[in-house]
Amino acid sequence: MALHFLVPAAVARIWYRPRWVQAFFVMIATMAVDLDHLLANPIYDPNRCGIGFHPLHSAPAIGLYAVLLFFPRLRIIGIGLLIHMFLDGTDCVWMIWRGV
Repeated sequence: MALHFLVPAAVARIWYRPRWVQAFFVMIATMAVDLDHLLANPIYDPNRCGIGFHPLHSAPAIGLYAVLLFFPRLRIIGIGLLIHMFLDGTDCVWMIWRGV
């Protein structure tokens, strides 16, 4: 979970240096994508991979987040969402590796 804050902070500091605080908070705001967890039953399952399960963590949604990269005014949002999906995906890989 800490990486969901540390990675956007690092990206903001490296690529958005003049306005890194603003970029960081926009990327942190993209964590609102996790509101789709409220549609699941149970809402939280530590042994469930969110990628492909929750609607805002689906392949079409991730494709839409990638399209945001092509629009300069939406690029930071797209980066934040893709970072979030990547980190959630690594959680899924970690669960498979652990044999859950």
